[in-house]
Amino acid sequence: MAHVLRQLTPERHPDLLVGTETFDDAGVFRISDELALVQTTDFFPPLVDDPFDFGRIAAANALSDVYAMGGEPLTALNIVGFPDKELPYEVLVEILRGGADVVHAAGAVIVGGHSVRDAEVKYGLAVTGRVHPRRILTNAGARPGDVLVLTKPLGSGVLTTAAKKGLIAAEELREAVAVMTALNQAARDAALAVGVNACTDVTGFGLVGHAAEIAAASHVAITLHAARVPLMARTLELARGGVLTRVAHGAQTYLGEALLIDAEVEEALAGVMLDAQTSGGLLLSVAGERADALCRELAARGASCAAVIGEIGADQAARVRIVP
Repeated sequence: MAHVLRQLTPERHPDLLVGTETFDDAGVFRISDELALVQTTDFFPPLVDDPFDFGRIAAANALSDVYAMGGEPLTALNIVGFPDKELPYEVLVEILRGGADVVHAAGAVIVGGHSVRDAEVKYGLAVTGRVHPRRILTNAGARPGDVLVLTKPLGSGVLTTAAKKGLIAAEELREAVAVMTALNQAARDAALAVGVNACTDVTGFGLVGHAAEIAAASHVAITLHAARVPLMARTLELARGGVLTRVAHGAQTYLGEALLIDAEVEEALAGVMLDAQTSGGLLLSVAGERADALCRELAARGASCAAVIGEIGADQAARVRIVP
């Protein structure tokens, strides 16, 4: 998609505060001096067998983009692809019920949506939120001297792939489902309370890919410490056995010379850091002297974790470096 967007003329408007130029998590459009709208959409095929859980995961993933901009979700539209000749409508009911459960937990309202017949199930949301124009979080404000804090462990891509291949039992997905359905509201609140310089959520482009977007948008370089990255149970074990999504290799190829991986870093661990995540945590760039306060605030508000995993340096050709 980045390759496609570079061939299109970016939208220009005095009230378009965040567009597509920096590949941020959502668009932001100013309505007044006190109000801006945050808009995003996301949908995908099932990652888990349980339709209710799938609905919850997809909804949390879509809402996350609004939180990553510092926003508050207001309304959501269901996006549905469904093979009505192959599956009973009860499956769709459960998907929509799961999505509604998470949207309501976020304090937002489902106002409608659209469905099409499709060869496979797909579900997600188009979400509209609000944010004060002077309190927007973007991926473009990281500064040398900042540290990076991650608010959810990695592993959803590895674990859901392993489950589809029959390599782990359904109950071994419980941690991943809990992580993927957890809203990033607490992490957003902590970020706004302490004050961070940049923010993105970790989703389909993986931790390294989204860190690279921060680096490019902010004109800085990022060092990630592999040993500090929190992982869900069995993630590294499965990755050592070759269980990774195709994103892991694709992201490394796409980044090319912008990514440097030290020889001492275990290949499987680097793969997890490159691997796709679904409804992952926020990746926050915060001034070094505020890092402890941010971690305390995240813990107090009930974020999944608060791991200091890297730091920001001056811009250079290798935008992201992974060290042991």
